[in-house]
Amino acid sequence: MTNLVLFGPPGAGKGTQATILKDKYQLIHISTGDVFRFNIKNQTELGLSAKSFMDKGQLVPDEVTINMLQAEVEKNEGANGFIFDGFPRTEAQAEALSTYLKSKGTKVHAMIALEVDDEVLVQRLLERGKTSGRPDDADEKVIRNRIKVYYDETAILKNFYQKQDRYYGVDGVGSIEEITERLSKVIDDLMKQ
Repeated sequence: MTNLVLFGPPGAGKGTQATILKDKYQLIHISTGDVFRFNIKNQTELGLSAKSFMDKGQLVPDEVTINMLQAEVEKNEGANGFIFDGFPRTEAQAEALSTYLKSKGTKVHAMIALEVDDEVLVQRLLERGKTSGRPDDADEKVIRNRIKVYYDETAILKNFYQKQDRYYGVDGVGSIEEITERLSKVIDDLMKQ
């Protein structure tokens, strides 16, 4: 089983790469955003709980988020592994994920972060904003703030996984194929261990 935490700032191409890697390595892609939307739309107990916090403009507590992700893992017993996308976001979440996976006899094998220069990200998102219809992709000030929030949040996790020798930064600039090749090299090396 290979479990990866895929990170990258907004516009780094995480979604594109997660889809390719999921198919290439037969992994289950768990996107926190998708899991939240599914649970809220289907009014599951966890979804209703999360929505009650979101409606008040509050962050959803770690416990609720972790329970949702555990439910996703449970749904996919016997999988080759998972790509966690957008989770963990805090050290507490990383610890909880580690404890949970240990109870399943596995672990997070790597945090792989797509590294892209801020100016490239801003241009990519402004370009995407022309077709995505997402207001947060059309305003440069909002984009720069999203990138700043990403770095503020992930700096802690980068340290968390670096201490365990499980952090891998990958150059996220180039063609989709070139980036996939760089990511695959890291994953292939991990699978040999």
